[in-house]
Amino acid sequence: RARFGWVSECEERSSVNWINNVVRPKIRSFLTTKREVPDNLWVKCPQSGQMVFYKDLEANQFVVPGSNYHFRMGADARLKHLFDGGEYTKYPVPSVPLDPLKFRDGRRYIDRLKDARAETQLDDAVLIGEGTLDGQEVVAAAQDFRFMGGSLGMAAGEAVIAGMMRAIEKKTPFILFAASGGARMQEGILSLMQMPRTTIAVQRLREARLPYIVVLTDPTTGGVTASYAMLGDIHIAEPGALICFAGPRVIQQTIREQLPEGFQRAEYLLEHGMIDMVVHRHKLRETLSRICRLLMANKAYAKAKPRAFNGYPYVNGAQVDRAIIDPRGNAEDEIVVEAEPVGEDERFDPSRVAKRQKAKREGESEPPRPQAEDGI
Repeated sequence: RARFGWVSECEERSSVNWINNVVRPKIRSFLTTKREVPDNLWVKCPQSGQMVFYKDLEANQFVVPGSNYHFRMGADARLKHLFDGGEYTKYPVPSVPLDPLKFRDGRRYIDRLKDARAETQLDDAVLIGEGTLDGQEVVAAAQDFRFMGGSLGMAAGEAVIAGMMRAIEKKTPFILFAASGGARMQEGILSLMQMPRTTIAVQRLREARLPYIVVLTDPTTGGVTASYAMLGDIHIAEPGALICFAGPRVIQQTIREQLPEGFQRAEYLLEHGMIDMVVHRHKLRETLSRICRLLMANKAYAKAKPRAFNGYPYVNGAQVDRAIIDPRGNAEDEIVVEAEPVGEDERFDPSRVAKRQKAKREGESEPPRPQAEDGI
């Protein structure tokens, strides 16, 4: 019995610890290791504190169902939600020098670019796409805030200009989704030069009589706000978007006064006339489609016929302003309007008018003409 009892005790111990004695270390580590939960599986709404499943948030265009808080969207997601069927053609952008100034702060600028490209899968902060919006051809550009804060550099400036030139080539509206922290400091004056260059491209769109629609998203600040982002024909903003040049914290520290609630937000700017409308992201696509269809209703929109008054083309404004407001759609040809000859009796003479008014008051009339006698 002692022998059998010893055997039974060993069997009991071995049966309890059979996983540690039999299973190999690799299999044991596989069975005992807990599954890691992704960091972005759940997203917390900064406005209401609500926890939202990431897949549900993505399906809802990154809008929190309860509070309607608008999260930031990437450039690719923007264009997919804009074009029909989520399909568009990426338009190539001319290449530029990556690091012309050999800039270095805490890290090399070239290393920052490599990290941003690896994270966003984009060449730079601006993505250009062309496709159809409810059946009508459209060229659109979207800035991605994840790429170094959507900052405006040489590559981003070239992308915006290339998109506008493509819209002129195809004679289609141009839609811009702005999201930027301003000019890219690592490129210095070369970054600031993109502001006048993009402004000239906007002027080309105006000369071609093509709509330029800007969608201001959170955030749109700095040099982008001071250039092409505020030069559109129609400005639409998403709810709660921060739109400014200098941020509210900088202004408050400068003037040392308490700013009003909602200062520099989309609703505040709409109330003060800085933008045209604030549109929910779910209604943004249909709003853009309606605006483009309205502005492009006439197929000859870009080839407007001249208006004629008395046989002569009418030009409103001075000779200097004709490039902007010439209704003929062709501001390159010179306009020479010659004065028509007017007789002396048709010219304005104050003395003659005064005599007529005096004669009317006194009841005087012109003497009757003498009639010829019979037989003469």
